[in-house]
Amino acid sequence: MAVQAPKKILIICTRRLGDVLFTTPLVHTLHHHWPKTRIDLLVFKGTESVLKANPEIHQTLTIEERPKLRAHLRLIQSIFQVYDYALATLPSDRAILYAFLAAKKSIGVLARDKQWWWKRYLLSKAILFDNDHTHTVLMNLRLAELLQLKALPDVRLHWTRSDCQRVLEAVRFDKIPKLAVLHLFPKFVYKAWSYRAWCALAAHLQQLGYTLAFSGDQADQAQQRVDALIDTLPKPAFNLVGKMSLSQLAYLLNGSQLYIGPDTVVTHMAAALGIPTIALFGPSNPVKWGPWPKTWNRLMNPYQRQGSQQQQNVYLVQGPGYCVPCLEEGCQRHRNSFSRCLEQLSVQQVIAAIATLTQTNEATQFTVQY
Repeated sequence: MAVQAPKKILIICTRRLGDVLFTTPLVHTLHHHWPKTRIDLLVFKGTESVLKANPEIHQTLTIEERPKLRAHLRLIQSIFQVYDYALATLPSDRAILYAFLAAKKSIGVLARDKQWWWKRYLLSKAILFDNDHTHTVLMNLRLAELLQLKALPDVRLHWTRSDCQRVLEAVRFDKIPKLAVLHLFPKFVYKAWSYRAWCALAAHLQQLGYTLAFSGDQADQAQQRVDALIDTLPKPAFNLVGKMSLSQLAYLLNGSQLYIGPDTVVTHMAAALGIPTIALFGPSNPVKWGPWPKTWNRLMNPYQRQGSQQQQNVYLVQGPGYCVPCLEEGCQRHRNSFSRCLEQLSVQQVIAAIATLTQTNEATQFTVQY
């Protein structure tokens, strides 16, 4: 028997930007089947920007990652038994507790840990959380399947008219025949590629006729290092680090012809928009975190665990090494340590991936040492 359309649903994803972006297929599935249902999201403050302008979301609630007790109590008071269903996309204590308190019926994912027993008691329905062999998009969509809804694996991005105007003021990409967006610096060092390799790749892309735009967050050091890179290039380039919101960046990506970046939310955005995307992966598990290709409509993982591989508009280039992917935070096991597999990923490998993805014969033109 089909589940009757509820009036209000809360989706809880209290984690990073990429996790939040990957809830949009679940939002779209719920909205497609229940267009009159109000869908709210609860996320960490600072991650809501990736949901901006999404017409399928009624309201986005936020909470600090490490809130004071008073903030917890205010949130609980505002959501207590407000919803018909609450869906916890993570097996964390907080996500499941919020789901239990927010709705008459709570649905979520459970990890096989010591807290299994009491979390299972709080959930009306639950599935086992798979952190190794199931892509995050598919893991989220299994919650829709618990509601007997056909899953729609469509990662969605939106922008406003003011976003379009802001971008065109900075970059008239409509007049640029070959625009490549490069994202050098992820949030955590262990996901980063070699800066020298980026310098060499940028110069080569300009030789191939690309106009370059560099994206990134507001870190002063990132802005300065991109400025220094641009100073070495034979042609001008756009340093957009810290100058665009995610919705503005989505509009820019949508008008570009190539994107290259590490395992970060911007790489997932580029893949979802359907532009040729080169994703540079090292310690991260492609099965779980590979960028979801634009037209990948099958309810199965797009990627295997090991090896460089192409799926539709995405070419995932994996660094070398017998230990790849190790699923650790760098070779020294902390977020600010480097990953040898990414340091050893060659420019030639990336250029070959570009040639394959864009169906050109440019891979053999690169001989510079770096």
